[in-house]
Amino acid sequence: MTVTAPMTRRWLAAVVLALGLQGPAPAAAEMVSIDRTEVNMRAGAGTRYAAQWTLARGYPLRVLGRRDGWLQVRDFEGDTGWVLGRLTARKPHMVVKVSVANLRSAPGTKHRIVGRAKYGEVLRTLSHREGWVRVRQPGGPTGWVARRLVWGW
Repeated sequence: MTVTAPMTRRWLAAVVLALGLQGPAPAAAEMVSIDRTEVNMRAGAGTRYAAQWTLARGYPLRVLGRRDGWLQVRDFEGDTGWVLGRLTARKPHMVVKVSVANLRSAPGTKHRIVGRAKYGEVLRTLSHREGWVRVRQPGGPTGWVARRLVWGW
């Protein structure tokens, strides 16, 4: 059997995958949250671009890129746009991605429900523990919510 260059590349790729030699893990995604009462998410990096949405304080966003002080961002629904970087902060928040999420007194479904949060509601992140996030509702209770029900950091 003659070994050709394409076969050698496929064989090498298989060895790399089998041995876990893909290189360093990708860096954690950069996250920011809105740090004003309301901020416009725009179609481009500048005020001359149309405002697509208005985002409320704490709303978490994943940073995709930067240009001239503006951040290209993605929200929990996959929508993308631009926000002025100085109107954001590195204060961790979560947004509810299901119709209703129970907030519990401790991490685990056996614990008492202390509140409920609705789809799109922004919660302040306080801590994480084994698939659970301790959060605070604005003007409401502090409790634990299953990580799979929220998006953010």
